[in-house]
Amino acid sequence: MTGQNHLRQLLEQLHAELEHTDSVDETGDELLRHLDADIRNLLKRSGAQVEADEPMLERLQDAIDHFEATHSKLTTVLSEMMNILNNAGI
Repeated sequence: MTGQNHLRQLLEQLHAELEHTDSVDETGDELLRHLDADIRNLLKRSGAQVEADEPMLERLQDAIDHFEATHSKLTTVLSEMMNILNNAGI
């Protein structure tokens, strides 16, 4: 599987995980809404190069930090996505 396909698969997994995450605090809700919008935008670029922008990477790191203690599965997916983006030089 290419890095691009793996990233797309991970984005789809993260999107599904976000939809199934129980209600969280206000900050968590805001982080999830922004990440969900970021992911939807990346997934819409069908066949195009998936590239994250700096604000998305910052929101991703903020979400990892925020959910680390309360949502381990979500944090794992977020961390894997961050690693792939970093390894891809995005």
